Amino acid sequence: MAADDGGVFYLHGNDDYRKSVAARRIVDRYCDPATRDFNLDRLHGPDVTVEHLASVIATPPMMAEWRVVHVSEAEALAGSPKARQVVLDAAKKPPRGLVLILQATVPARSRARFYRDLARVATAAEFKPVPADGVPAWIVSWAREELGAEVEVDAAQMLAGAVGTDLGVLTQETRKLSQMVGEGAPVNADAVRQGGLQIPRQDLWAWFDLVGNRRISEALEGLVILLEQGESAVRLVIGLSVHLLRLGVAMEGGARALDAALPPYQRFLTRRFVAQARRWKRDELADAVTALRRLDQLLKASAIDDRVLVEEWLLGLRTAPNRR
Repeated sequence: MAADDGGVFYLHGNDDYRKSVAARRIVDRYCDPATRDFNLDRLHGPDVTVEHLASVIATPPMMAEWRVVHVSEAEALAGSPKARQVVLDAAKKPPRGLVLILQATVPARSRARFYRDLARVATAAEFKPVPADGVPAWIVSWAREELGAEVEVDAAQMLAGAVGTDLGVLTQETRKLSQMVGEGAPVNADAVRQGGLQIPRQDLWAWFDLVGNRRISEALEGLVILLEQGESAVRLVIGLSVHLLRLGVAMEGGARALDAALPPYQRFLTRRFVAQARRWKRDELADAVTALRRLDQLLKASAIDDRVLVEEWLLGLRTAPNRR
């Protein structure tokens, strides 16, 4: 079904922010502002009755081409056989002029056939959460696409470190900073500092780059600060694993292979990963990843202080070339 044909849109996944943005865009695309009061219904899944849902879906648009029905928390409909049938019937054969938006979060480990059937017959899109290590790159890409603004990677890392990884909050702060610096000017690290945000002394993502560039002495100093700021050693290991595996892809397959492995919003970082990969030998990188696995096991089972364990891993990186 083409987007211009209307019908049923099934937006699912655990990223509530991007689902909401997608729903808003569909509403704006189909709902005529002049007749919005007559042709836009917003329903809450847990509260709507089957009878009301069926009635709204069957109501034709008034003085406009489309009638838009947006159901939030649509997963609540899955518990009612009648509601499921109403939704699936509408998806299989949409009434003329209907745009039905079903915004849902499928319960974890759910095997309900309803969601599979809906994804098959509706226009479906899944919104998986942006992983923590990808948030700064996502902000850079979002600012380019939505604001036409340039946010430097270092600034995006500082911003994520200051306000967290909630995309809704991050986009609001990025918009404010873009307005502050003015049209055509980049949002850089100085702008983030001037924005009045509380900046961590050690940026998490910049620390991963220190390790990737084998600047071990600086990474050791930064580790102490990160742990003091409340970062968990387990999270550091997860982030390091992702980072080093990407270096491995760059080492083995070059920029093209890494482009294929990265999400679209992170591909502008390919050059940075490729440059870092050149600082490693294949066996050194393999040993580092293997040692990370051992470090993860020790962090979960050993009584040794987390800082000592991570420091030991970092020192192993510094001494590895000498051992060979």
